[in-house]
Amino acid sequence: MSLLSLWRGFLSETGLTKAPGHRADTTVSAPAEENGQEAEEHVEVRVLDPVPPAPVPAAVPVAPGPGPGFGGVPPAARAARTTGTHVTALERTLRALVERHGTEHPDTIAARNNLATKYARMGRREMAVQQFELALAEVAAVYGEEHPRTEIIRENLAWALEDAGRPADAAVHWEILLREREDQFGPADEDTVEARAHLAMCYKRSGRLEEAIGHFEQAIESAASPQRRDELRLSLSLALIRSEHHAAAVEQLRTVLASRRRRLGKSHIDTLTVHHRLGRAYTQAHRHEEAVQVLRDAYRTALGASGDPDVRRLTMRLKRDLAGAHAAADRDRG
Repeated sequence: MSLLSLWRGFLSETGLTKAPGHRADTTVSAPAEENGQEAEEHVEVRVLDPVPPAPVPAAVPVAPGPGPGFGGVPPAARAARTTGTHVTALERTLRALVERHGTEHPDTIAARNNLATKYARMGRREMAVQQFELALAEVAAVYGEEHPRTEIIRENLAWALEDAGRPADAAVHWEILLREREDQFGPADEDTVEARAHLAMCYKRSGRLEEAIGHFEQAIESAASPQRRDELRLSLSLALIRSEHHAAAVEQLRTVLASRRRRLGKSHIDTLTVHHRLGRAYTQAHRHEEAVQVLRDAYRTALGASGDPDVRRLTMRLKRDLAGAHAAADRDRG
């Protein structure tokens, strides 16, 4: 067994990296793509070895009351107070460790990473980025560029940059992570595939569409699960549409639709969402007769499953897009 494999097993057991199918700590919100649409996804940063926080003075007790209007503290205010106390403790701990050990001591690095993680949870995006950047410089100086701890903090920084709306900057770090993981674990490893997928997403958001398409295609070839391949195909279809490769986008969406019909049934919201997206892709490709046919089929299926509130909302969008496709087809015929 290689040294890298031993490190990987150790980190998995201690929670410093993700075990298969699980990430250690879901904290940051960042744009993602689901069902071919831009959406919000909870993404994760990872905590290193915990550093005990400095003592925090006890809070002044507040007399309980029946509610916010009667002298009590609203739940949101209590949560904010707790969060503020926690982040203050983490900041104090980091300052104390810097004074005691300097910036490149392992405990200081862990404390800075964990403070950045807390900032990310609180939505303090630029503060999180700043602390992750400092932590990355420090951990690389102590352990080297390819050490597992460096990888963890680099990935945290990449997530935080995505969350801060800086995909081009995030791509720089995903490129490094992808190269390292390909060299260490091969192109089909789960972590390699995820690094490639995130790099492709950042390229797409930065307007580097052809590079994004190439990486999405490679990730699809290497992904292990059918569900993950479907998700990647949906992201690929968006990049193809934006680069005006409409026929290729249609083929990707047809593949996902067939897969979801087999796994989920034709009336499932996730299936219907892709069915709708396929009809819109035909419209964008100016294949209006085919758009009418696909959207009509999706609309009729959605009507039969309209007890679901999400399906009802989708049905209204399908009705609108079907009317537009009919009008476009009539113009073509005229």
